Amino acid sequence: MSTGMLLTMVLCFALTISVAVSIGLAALVGIQVSNVNMLVAVKEMFSSINRFPLAAIPFFILAGNLMETGGISRRLVEFAKSLVGGVQGGLPMTCVLTCMIFAAVSGSSVATTFAIGAILIPALIKHGYPRPWAASLQATSAELGVIIPPSIPMILYGVAAEVSIGELFIAGIVPGLLIGFTLMVFVHLYCRWKGWGKTDGDGRLSVLRATGKAGWALLMPVIILGGIYGGIFTPTEAAAVAVLYALVVGMVVHREIGVADLGRILKKSVVSSAVIMFIIANAGLFAYLITRAGVPDAIGLWLKDVLQEPLLFLLGVNLALFLIGMFIETSAAIIVLAPILAPVAAHFGVDPVHFGIVMVVNLALGMITPPFGVNLFAACTVAKISLDQIVTSLLPFVLVIIGCLMIITYSPWLTLGLRDLVYR
Repeated sequence: MSTGMLLTMVLCFALTISVAVSIGLAALVGIQVSNVNMLVAVKEMFSSINRFPLAAIPFFILAGNLMETGGISRRLVEFAKSLVGGVQGGLPMTCVLTCMIFAAVSGSSVATTFAIGAILIPALIKHGYPRPWAASLQATSAELGVIIPPSIPMILYGVAAEVSIGELFIAGIVPGLLIGFTLMVFVHLYCRWKGWGKTDGDGRLSVLRATGKAGWALLMPVIILGGIYGGIFTPTEAAAVAVLYALVVGMVVHREIGVADLGRILKKSVVSSAVIMFIIANAGLFAYLITRAGVPDAIGLWLKDVLQEPLLFLLGVNLALFLIGMFIETSAAIIVLAPILAPVAAHFGVDPVHFGIVMVVNLALGMITPPFGVNLFAACTVAKISLDQIVTSLLPFVLVIIGCLMIITYSPWLTLGLRDLVYR
């Protein structure tokens, strides 16, 4: 049964069938082979999405779209540029810093790509940066949307592996900052080497003026993250607060969202949310059938026999997740793999929160690696180029993220230090 399901899924991927449908078709094959009652299949699909923490996903997506339309994204760009835009390569550094700030309220890398990329990719091209490089930078920077909390993949991992979402959020802060600042240093040095970005400071506002204009936007992550870590509301409730805040600021303060815009924003958010929920439902059924067939136990025993040291286990898992992330959407991969790998990691003495951050960072790489990197498709759409044009310029960014991933993997104190300080 398991072989038939995997072959079906691989075949569907090869035929460029969408991820959600591919997983669903593979699950149907498993149902037919194992003679599982269809009512059980429907129950498992419903149970997969009938979880309170998952309500945060559509809220965060809606908040991101409201921020984009309501002018919050543009003001964050102006603020970030006022801080780092005055040096050579300041505009690419602005892209990374803006994505870091936007990530603190959006929870989605795709939302970050569209919201920030629509502003900065044209600006980068206008300042003489190659179009493929600008798209690669935006796709990579937007990956921070799922690493810096709040994060939709962290919510999914917490639900799938039964780990505290609050602990995952606070554990993701330092790794997210590490990746963000490493990218900023890299693009600064790269631009100096290439001779790019000598006029990036043109049109830059003073820090004081930019801060004044972005005051409401900057207050948003303070409210959201402060509320979560202060115990005022849960991550799911924080997502609803983010929507309300973005709506009020966009309609009342900035007055850039009209009543006529709400229908378009809601439609866009509903479509994006439905796609993710459909993936989760099908992945939940797939995981149920795989678990019923004993595959997780078999994989766990095999890993214990072959990789008998925690360091080797983490290296093997990283290699496997990197390859899996290239072909399977991050949300689906987490829902399917987290229940399988988290218990094995615990057997090797790896903290489940640390393992969750490693898993999220690794699978986030899949968002910027061909052939199914969702951030690449989004960035290429904004930059109006084809996927094959972006691959060469993307490689240095991928290597930077891999280097950060290795540091995060083998330096658990980076992930757990702040968590232990708050929760222990």
